[in-house]
Amino acid sequence: MSPGALFSKRTFDIAISLGALVALTPLFLVVSALIKLEDRGPVFFFQERWGQNGKKIRIIKFRTMAQRNSGLGAGASVGNNNNRFSKVGAFLRRTNIDEIPQLLNVAKGDMSLIGPRCHPVGMLAGDIAYEELFPDYQQRHVMRPGLSGLAQIRGWRGPTTRRGEARARIACDLYYVQNYSFWLDIKILLATIRSEVGRGTGF
Repeated sequence: MSPGALFSKRTFDIAISLGALVALTPLFLVVSALIKLEDRGPVFFFQERWGQNGKKIRIIKFRTMAQRNSGLGAGASVGNNNNRFSKVGAFLRRTNIDEIPQLLNVAKGDMSLIGPRCHPVGMLAGDIAYEELFPDYQQRHVMRPGLSGLAQIRGWRGPTTRRGEARARIACDLYYVQNYSFWLDIKILLATIRSEVGRGTGF
């Protein structure tokens, strides 16, 4: 990416993430109160994931698991039909509201609005680590990970239990990296708003 493209992408990220954080402050307060009222546990959940250039970052999400189970499976993706979720958490995950705090990661510079979705460290494709399955896996990390990406709008999101699903996801990520443009970001952002918001299956 040219310096101009990097500047445009980062400027767009900052403007949209900060504006969204201000606009969504009432929602943050309501969701935080609901989580606390249900089981008095922490509002947020932090997880270590892969960031740009293979560095590890800590993403922030609204906590969706019941407090008694919040320490279980922290390094793995889980589906929506899981009895470990609290009632509020199940709703947050189903509607993707649990992902909104990652706007803080975008504003900070750990993430971008659009890019290859950041994977949990040690994420498996079926029974094998992504790093072992795909020789080119690390190429997806040359850009900041995104809140959403090409793979997500094409339906490749959430836990991957089969290697074919994982290959399709990585193929989308590598295509995005190799063909990046500001307008591609805009198209993915609009497609995310149109097709994905409110249909959460776990990024």
